[in-house]
This record gives sequence, C-alpha cells and structure tokens, in this order.
Amino acid sequence: MDKENLFEAALSIEKPWFIKNVEFDPEKKRLDVHIDFERGSTFTCADPAVEGEFKAYDTVNKVWRHLNFFEHECYLNCRTPRIKISENEIRLVSPPWEGKSKGFTLLFEALIIQLCTYMTVLAVSRMVKESDDKIWRMLSKYIEEARKNEDFSKIKNLGMDETSRKKGHDYISLFADLDEKRVVYVTKGKDHTTVDRFAKDLKDHKGEPENIENVSCDMSPSFIKGVNENFENAKITFDKFHILKIINKGVDEVRKQEVTMEPLLKKTKYIFLKNNNNLTNEQGKKLESLSLPKFNLKSVRALHIRENFQAVYQS
Repeated sequence: MDKENLFEAALSIEKPWFIKNVEFDPEKKRLDVHIDFERGSTFTCADPAVEGEFKAYDTVNKVWRHLNFFEHECYLNCRTPRIKISENEIRLVSPPWEGKSKGFTLLFEALIIQLCTYMTVLAVSRMVKESDDKIWRMLSKYIEEARKNEDFSKIKNLGMDETSRKKGHDYISLFADLDEKRVVYVTKGKDHTTVDRFAKDLKDHKGEPENIENVSCDMSPSFIKGVNENFENAKITFDKFHILKIINKGVDEVRKQEVTMEPLLKKTKYIFLKNNNNLTNEQGKKLESLSLPKFNLKSVRALHIRENFQAVYQS
C-alpha cells in the first residue's frame, strides 16, 4: 500500500475522490494532503431541493484545516468541482469532509466543540492556533442549527437571571427550563423586552406562554413587568439568592451606622455577613460575646432577622 492509499483509508476518502499526493514540510510542521476527483464523475447538489446528478462545470481550489497529524498541522487541499444546475446558476460542490464553517473539516470542528465544553473559546483558539472569532462563528452556526429542532412545548417552570462579564459591562439575560435544568435562551440586555423576546422564541419552538406556571427570578421591576405581560398564568417566586443579598446589605448598613458609636463592632464586617456554620472558632466566639443582652446591639438584632428569614426557607 502506497502512502496515498494509506491516507485515503485514514481519512475515509472514497470514490469519486482520491488522494493525488501528500506533501510534508518538517520546518513548518505542516502536512498537506492534495485531493482530486475521477474524470467524468457526477455530483449532487447540497441543496435537497435540487435533484439529479451533474458533471463538473469547472473547479476551484479549496483548503480545509484537519486534525493534526501527531504534532503537525494537517490541511486538505482539493480541486473542488462546481456544477451547473440551471442555465443561470452554478453551485460549488460540498465534499463529504467539509465542515459548516469556512476552512474547517467536520472532524476538526468536532474536536473544537469537544474542547469548548471543557475550556474557554480563547483557550481553545490558542491551543489549535485559530482565531477565537472564527471559532465563535463556527459555534454559532452549530447552535443555530441545533436550536431549529428545539421543542419547548413542555416547559412549565422557568428561571431567569441576568449576568455580565464584569461590573459595568454589557448584560445578558438567561432563561432556563428548571425541570430539565438547562438554559434554553440567551439574549442581550436586562430590561423587560428580554422577556418579550423569550416569549416569542418560546412560541417559535412549539411552546405556549400560557403553559408557564412558575417563574423564578430576582426582584427586578423589569423582569416582573415582562412576566406579567407575557405569562399571565405564571406565579413569580423571587430567587432566594437575590433576596438574601438585599437582606445582607441591610445587615451591613446597620452595622456601619452602629460601629461609629460602638467600638466593639470594629473589624466585624464578615462576622455579620457569614452564616454561623462558616464562621471560624475565633469569629464564633466574638459573635457570641457581641450577642450578650447587656450590649443590646442593633447589628445583632438585624442578624437575627436574617437568620429567621433563612429558617423560613429551610423549613
């Protein structure tokens, strides 16, 4: 078996395609596989609406990045046929190894998708030496295609939240199916129109807004307005995390006011922000001493209010 036949077997290259020759550049650490097609071959159009088989009208040279050959980058170079499907229309044939994005094979794209499930796109781009923009565009195509087949008809319990890359930067809103524990929609912004857009997307994927029974969200007036306007049958449950964040802020504000009059409260910020089971031995003893009736501290009373609220959730 010569090297061309060996690579045909390794790359699953089948008729009418064949490997014409293979070039290896040890300095560039690059392997180029050159592919051609048999004379007189016919091809089908990638568009299922176009029926029949067509001979090559002309050809163009195309290159795809493939999986590395050991530590060497591998590229498939192909004399790719164009077919004339009508008097005024010519289409480029899509070879079986071609991916969804320009310049990648399907197997190379599969590798990238797998890597992206474990690390950031930026880290993957550095590993495979491709731009992160190109990888994002590739991922967007797969996500868009996958979402075409989504079925949201069974979504009844919905969770929504907003997040940002860091404080002060652009926000995105996320919507999750709480029963399936998966994100089903992401959109820019954090106002009530984000809920409007999700409601439309829900209907576009066989979902019905009237089927939404429960919504968990923070106390954002925008989210509340969006839910009331789009999901008339839904009951809103404010997310525990966001409520506790507000209560913790209240406890800290009481401590800040009182510390100006009570030196005992200096350097006690985290004692009042932590839960009892997260306190160190030293912090626990300090809180115990501050809780003595003789001090009658407002900060301690505020802390007890928070603990009572947590007990309600616990029960």
